[in-house]
Amino acid sequence: MMGEKKDEVSFYRVLKTMVPMIFETCPVYFIVDNLLSILHGTSHVVTVIMTQKFFDSIADAVSNKGSFKEVLLMVLALGAALIINQILNGVANFTPDDIGVRVQGNIGRKLNEKAGRLDALTFEIPSNLDAINKANEGLIYSMYLVSIVFSLFTFYVPYFLVMGIYLYSLKPILAISLLIIFIPVALTQLLRLKLFTKLSDESAPIRREFQYYEKCIIDKEYFKETRLLGAFKYFKDLYLSAIDLLNKKIWKAEKTSGIMELTMKAITLLGYLGIIYMLVIALIKGDITVGAFGAVFASIGDMFHIMEEIICRHVGAITENLGNVKGLVKFLEMPERQGEDIERNEVDGITLTEVSFKYPGAEKEALSNINLEVQPGETIAIVGENGAGKSTLVKLMIGLFSPSSGSVTLGKVETSKASMKSLYKNVSAVFQNYQRYKMTLGENVAISDFKGNSGVNKEKLSSALNKADLIIDEEKFKDSYDTMLSREFDGIDLSGGQWQRIAIARGFYRSYHTIVLDEPTAAIDPIEETKIYNKFVDMSKGKTAIIVTHRLGSAKIADRIVVLDNGGISEIGTHEELISKNGKYAEMYRAQSKWYA
Repeated sequence: MMGEKKDEVSFYRVLKTMVPMIFETCPVYFIVDNLLSILHGTSHVVTVIMTQKFFDSIADAVSNKGSFKEVLLMVLALGAALIINQILNGVANFTPDDIGVRVQGNIGRKLNEKAGRLDALTFEIPSNLDAINKANEGLIYSMYLVSIVFSLFTFYVPYFLVMGIYLYSLKPILAISLLIIFIPVALTQLLRLKLFTKLSDESAPIRREFQYYEKCIIDKEYFKETRLLGAFKYFKDLYLSAIDLLNKKIWKAEKTSGIMELTMKAITLLGYLGIIYMLVIALIKGDITVGAFGAVFASIGDMFHIMEEIICRHVGAITENLGNVKGLVKFLEMPERQGEDIERNEVDGITLTEVSFKYPGAEKEALSNINLEVQPGETIAIVGENGAGKSTLVKLMIGLFSPSSGSVTLGKVETSKASMKSLYKNVSAVFQNYQRYKMTLGENVAISDFKGNSGVNKEKLSSALNKADLIIDEEKFKDSYDTMLSREFDGIDLSGGQWQRIAIARGFYRSYHTIVLDEPTAAIDPIEETKIYNKFVDMSKGKTAIIVTHRLGSAKIADRIVVLDNGGISEIGTHEELISKNGKYAEMYRAQSKWYA
């Protein structure tokens, strides 16, 4: 699994990954933009040549070697060159940003699609989470980086090539001096590349830290508890410490980079003065005309500005952001969960054979040597103390996780060999950690089974909400199913129990042959919970159903109860059978009964 070993992404791999995605987004636009960039680079040199001819025409007119008509023609030619140059400059300032917005949308879509194809365990590995963090940062800079690389070859290379030929034709040493200046500056940027790549690697986990602490301080889901417990200062201190550590790392990198930049500026200044000196000597000796001197002298500032733009701005930006773009490439190259697409149209049983499972980086197995067979259409309950492995077992049973050893078979399909699309078809679930989407009531429920552009099925929606016992009264839900469930978007807020009913309705809305209820009723009182579970039994007839609950009274409705203890199955049977065994289940049941006596 990616994240367990160091894998250095080369610059070539970055371009190989990013360029096709940019090209597929807007191929014609991209090609035209680069052709115009070539013309733009060349137009700068044409402007210099026209400037020389203009100055020479004036010098000839003054010495009676030329006419006023020739000067006028040169004025028109120079004016036309300047106008074309400015038009191309305006296009060059607009098109990359426009293409960038389109490309970011396309790459963002690919990132989301990629995340959907990754094994769920990918998100249990910290180094993978760092890569995801860098991928999100890299999304912003990916188009910018490729745009810079292409502009180097379509704008800057044509400009310096044609300018170099022009300078060489005037005096060879002028062209060679530009090259001599360029080499030490390029070496400086190679050092900056390593510096900021290292910074990117070190920054990702720190960014994840302070982003989490920030959520603990201001997010709605944490806000009440953070304030009530007086934990604001604690999280604030953690947040500021993480920010401070990140800033120190950035400052250290920027300081080193600044020293390099200062050295480069000194070399650039010496080169600038050197070229002016050579121009003056060449003019005195008569090696170049007054027009050539004036044109080159006027363009020296532009030449050094463009060179500085390449080195400091563009190449500098590449070195600073390449680490994050490499993170984007790493994320896109993460191994996906493989499997065969298999049709599953019947109610399946579930068979676990010698199944063991260990989370990445954990020393101890969460589950070990599990053998269990669930018949098609059977309802089973899974119970056990906290940390016994109940939720992990359910994730293995429905194929969300693959076992570390052993096999899980859903019907006739081994979960580790089937595609996620095949496994999740006709499977519905309501987990204890459900989502509170900031959308309408109808969207919150129907999101579990959207069918393209067909929208919300009102009949299914009404049935699902009725099964979850959520009463839609006009006073609370003024816009009925279109009521927005978020105060942040001018909607309403709900109680924890109402949100749980919506999560349960979400599970019922989805078409299913297998359904899982993983402790979804924690915020609902025991009487209401019993009503929901009794409805669940009726709805699960002919379906395979799995209930995970910590309230053992609710487990009575199951055909069989599986008791987990310390990562293994200690007992299996009906409620009556397990009570008569006087084992772990009976012990837990008696302990809970005392609270209701």
